[in-house]
Amino acid sequence: MTLHKSLILFTITLIIASCGGEKNLDTNYTITTTANNNSLVNGGAIAISLKAKQNFVIDSIVYTLDGQKVASTNQASNFKTNLESTTLGHKQLKATIYTEDGTTTAGQQITLLHNKAPKVYGYRIVNRFPHQTDAYTQGLEFVGDTLYESNGEYNKSTLRKLDYQTGEVLEEIALGSQYFAEGLTVLNDKIYQLTWKENTGFIYDLNSFEKTGSFAYGKSQQGWGLCNDGTTIYKSDGTSKIWLLDPENLTEQSFIEPTDNKRVYKKFNELEYVKGKIYANTYQLPSIAIIDPKTGALEGIIDLKSLPAQVQSGLDNQNEVLNGIAFKTNENRLFVTGKHWNTLFEIEVVEK
Repeated sequence: MTLHKSLILFTITLIIASCGGEKNLDTNYTITTTANNNSLVNGGAIAISLKAKQNFVIDSIVYTLDGQKVASTNQASNFKTNLESTTLGHKQLKATIYTEDGTTTAGQQITLLHNKAPKVYGYRIVNRFPHQTDAYTQGLEFVGDTLYESNGEYNKSTLRKLDYQTGEVLEEIALGSQYFAEGLTVLNDKIYQLTWKENTGFIYDLNSFEKTGSFAYGKSQQGWGLCNDGTTIYKSDGTSKIWLLDPENLTEQSFIEPTDNKRVYKKFNELEYVKGKIYANTYQLPSIAIIDPKTGALEGIIDLKSLPAQVQSGLDNQNEVLNGIAFKTNENRLFVTGKHWNTLFEIEVVEK
């Protein structure tokens, strides 16, 4: 081997050895906690530790929860604090770590739970009204004495104006065959209707019953359910998120995640705003969830599992399921139905 080649090999060996000895701050730290499955009651105590691959001298650590500062410390192990947020659900705990060699971050998903189990309610049937069996109900809402219904399925989707007492279709708009209609809500003399995977919502004039515009989805993945509280529109998209929309431009401003004392829930389909709460059907479950729109706390469950036995036989129990909640505000009456069901039920929620 020549002297020149020997010098090259020696230089390469020195470089490799030097690199192997360097400390890499990036991805050096991971967060561990004392919370079971990283879940705890909102406001509860937790101990946080940083696990390091290599040792660096830490000057300080700043912890944030979804961008809001929680605490500062120089204690890398078993740092005790409380985690609290105005909303429940999945949160991102982030550590910004300041060392003599630079700054890095580490993150861990934390779930903040409600402090109570949801209360379970029963129901009583008050009245029964006819319901069109060609209606694959995805959205249902009263304006005064008139019932509006959004019906899904490709090639069959419609928006309907109904006489709820007789089931008669007073007016109907058929959607294009490429659209699968989903939830609807009415606010400020406008009807808002979602489609499922088409990333498109439609706007109609309440009085003329004519389409006046459309809107695209932003942060939300799909269109499932809609309701409103008179100011804000709420939109579900099949995930755990119920989005709060700006009624002026339908953009997603923030979200809540329905959460009880054990976990975060998803697949909320039809939504209805009832006396300060969001009532929500969960796809393929015979129940209505009662959700606090401010925190996401799942406060109650209305058990309706015996209701499907009250409609016609022969339905597909995976698809032709309970879906449709309408609150008649002017008379304080609650109505429910399902996809292709032959009956619209007025029910009373009762204590179990």
